[in-house]
Amino acid sequence: MNRTTEQRGGVIVALLLLIVMATAAGYWLWHDYQRFRSAPLQISGQGVNYQVKPGTSLMEVANDLSEKGILRQPFYLRALALDMGVSNKIKAGEYLIPANTTPVMLLDQLVRGKVLEYSLTLIEGWTFKQALAALRNHPMIVQTLTSLSTEQIMERLEHAGVYPEGRFFPDTYLFPRGTTDTDVLKRAYQRMEKVLAQEWQARAEGLPLKTPYEALILASIVERETGVADERTQVAGVFTRRLQKGMLLQTDPTVIYGMGDSYDGNIRRTDLRADTPYNTYVHPGLTPTPIALPGRASIHAALHPADGDALYFVATGQGGHYFSATLKEHNQAVQKYQIKRNKN
Repeated sequence: MNRTTEQRGGVIVALLLLIVMATAAGYWLWHDYQRFRSAPLQISGQGVNYQVKPGTSLMEVANDLSEKGILRQPFYLRALALDMGVSNKIKAGEYLIPANTTPVMLLDQLVRGKVLEYSLTLIEGWTFKQALAALRNHPMIVQTLTSLSTEQIMERLEHAGVYPEGRFFPDTYLFPRGTTDTDVLKRAYQRMEKVLAQEWQARAEGLPLKTPYEALILASIVERETGVADERTQVAGVFTRRLQKGMLLQTDPTVIYGMGDSYDGNIRRTDLRADTPYNTYVHPGLTPTPIALPGRASIHAALHPADGDALYFVATGQGGHYFSATLKEHNQAVQKYQIKRNKN
């Protein structure tokens, strides 16, 4: 065998070794990549908050997660995204990446935009002033209305000239970081319009209410009069019969609303005689506007009042009310439930 033949044999062996090594390396990389797909990221405890800024590429996210010690191999995440066909589909936002999240789960979360959501609850019976305070005290809501008057706020919401009281549906609203107070109020306003329209369409017949807005007013009074679910239709029934008979509603929450910031927790005889637009001991019919945010149950009660002959009710001091059909019976109930309790 001459030298040239030996050299050629050596080259062939070297090439074969390279092929074997490349095949082995490829086989190892393939299996390592497959393990990567389903292996949990380096996250423990309650998970990790992660912000994807607008315009951030997937490779930038992968490199950043790698630098933070969360992702073992950033190149694999890019390869996985190519396999899944989602390389350019991730969405900006704040994410909570839970423990035991795999790369496949992470990409699914980023592509679907399953961002971390915060919540704000508007409570049934709150006034608009209280709702605004809750908005302004929420650390994750961007404030855009702080310096505006009530009228200017309604203009910003594209409802210029509308009085805000009672117009926002009390509920729990979920939203991502960066949501503005305007965004939340618009959602609450639209929700109230939808609920009120649905309830108005299904209202009982023969009600002394001409418009959905009048139903909203009555619902707000019912909301403030009782927190007992089973009593709402009874309270609505009393007010409905009073309206039908032309009687004064004579309900304390309307007096309190008319007193505004001067209310100190007590209603005096002078307050019951005060000539405010909201004093239903002085003025007949409904108040000019709602006095609070009514929930759906109160709206439904106002539009489906309970039958009966009760025209009066008084708080029993145990969370509920005693209902009476006559003034004599009512006065006896007042003597029993209020005057004696006040003396005690």
